[in-house]
Amino acid sequence: MSMESSSSPEPLLVPAAEVARLLNVSTRTLWRQLSAGQIPRPVRFGGTVRWPIDELRKWIAEGCPLPRARENEKRKK
Repeated sequence: MSMESSSSPEPLLVPAAEVARLLNVSTRTLWRQLSAGQIPRPVRFGGTVRWPIDELRKWIAEGCPLPRARENEKRKK
């Protein structure tokens, strides 16, 4: 007998509303932060915009550094 989970697997890409909820901000604030370069850039395909959930979680765990600061750190390594 297999033990199957009744919940569906977590999505790899999440929409703006979910990102806003995760960051505890409004979707409007999320778009403002994106325009200001304060949050990681999303993936765009077709008419959709999604963020990789793993990248967001890592960014949050790092203390939400500005994306430019993260790029500089990557270059140092």
